[in-house]
Amino acid sequence: RCGVLRSSGRRVTVVLGAVAMMASRVILTTRLVAFALVLWLCSWSSGAQTDDPLDRPVIHVAQVDALIHPASAEFVTQTLDAADAAGSALVVLVLRTPGGLVDSTRDINTAIIRSRTPVVVFVGPSGARAASAGFLITIAADIAAMAPGTHIGAAHPVGGTGQPMDETMAEKAASDVAAYARSLAGQRGRNVELAEKAVTDSESFTEAEALSATPPLIDFIVDDLEELLETLDGRMVTRWDGGTEILRTAGARVEHIEMNWRQRLLSAVAHPQIAVLLFSLGTLGLTIELWSPGAILPGVVGGLSLLLAFFAFQILPVNYVGLLLVLFGLVLLVLEMITTSFGALAVGGAVSMVLGLVMLIDSPAPEFQLGWGFILAVLAAMGAAVSLLARLGVRAQFQAPVTGAAGMVNETGEVIDAIVPGVVGRVLTHGEIWLATAVQPLDQGERVRVVGIDGMTLTVSPEVPVGPESEGT
Repeated sequence: RCGVLRSSGRRVTVVLGAVAMMASRVILTTRLVAFALVLWLCSWSSGAQTDDPLDRPVIHVAQVDALIHPASAEFVTQTLDAADAAGSALVVLVLRTPGGLVDSTRDINTAIIRSRTPVVVFVGPSGARAASAGFLITIAADIAAMAPGTHIGAAHPVGGTGQPMDETMAEKAASDVAAYARSLAGQRGRNVELAEKAVTDSESFTEAEALSATPPLIDFIVDDLEELLETLDGRMVTRWDGGTEILRTAGARVEHIEMNWRQRLLSAVAHPQIAVLLFSLGTLGLTIELWSPGAILPGVVGGLSLLLAFFAFQILPVNYVGLLLVLFGLVLLVLEMITTSFGALAVGGAVSMVLGLVMLIDSPAPEFQLGWGFILAVLAAMGAAVSLLARLGVRAQFQAPVTGAAGMVNETGEVIDAIVPGVVGRVLTHGEIWLATAVQPLDQGERVRVVGIDGMTLTVSPEVPVGPESEGT
């Protein structure tokens, strides 16, 4: 028995040992699997963080589709400052403009030069242009690109009034802007000769001509913003100070920047048609206020409209002879309301306004032209307004008086005290008790009509009933 017990004990010991070894292997395997799972989760987490949109490079895109004036210059400057503050990888200015003010152009270029973020100017889409001030902004950018079917150039300076400057002033202005264009083109490694010709000779260049020049005026031609970003990825850009930077645009997060409400308002006001409407409305409003003091609303609207119109006229190439003709025409239309000219003043005002609107904007650019449809519509609207006011004025002249002594005549009333010829009695009329006389006896309670007034005493007569019976007697 003891031998059997020893043999069974050995077997139990061997079995227990095998079980212990298997358990340790299972625990080790479980730990290895858990460790591998942790490593996989860490690698997946890091990969997810890499694909997080918030960690991708940011590109700011702003569209400048307006005249270059203080409002658009402020918008571009704010866009570049915001990109610098956010650490953006790139700023793309999609430019479409017929030109604008030289001072505002210099402000935009100064903001581009001092920007820590690389700036790309893209003239697009197809059919767009960057003329005059837009040309100077294009060659000032770190990278200049154009879409097929676009053009740049024609940067010769003109006077703020649209009138030709005298020879000396024109030469000085052209020389100043030409030197500015040469400076920008030379620093950016672009064609200095063509940049100067765009100013002095008003030359324009298609996208193919700008790229094929030696050296070129632009860097490349692309169809749209998506192709632009693909082309820029991995490209080395030379900044204004000579430093270089590699652009990373693959998988970038694009943020479109819009003008605020104030900038949109000022840009809209700077349109020639809006400026003319504001000027006409302002002049008419102030005229109505002066004609009828105390109306308040026409004066307020007129004043605000004129101020906005004058802001626009500072930007637009306005011919002030045309502006004076428009103003003179408005004055003639207003005089037609208060004088009897049998339409002569109205006709003269209409002719003056048409001539003034035709020559108001002195620029060959289509964006500045008012067009006959707009001119005739404005003339019709002003004529309708003046006709309505004149009709109201004429109608007021023919209305019976309702106040004063004249307003008492033909009022009806009732006799309070009987009236005897030569003796003063009393009547109730117009809500008041008056002394009254009559040429015939009138009994108490009889209805009477006022036929005259002398001081504070009325002259009355029996009220004549109106109707067929009275007409036949």
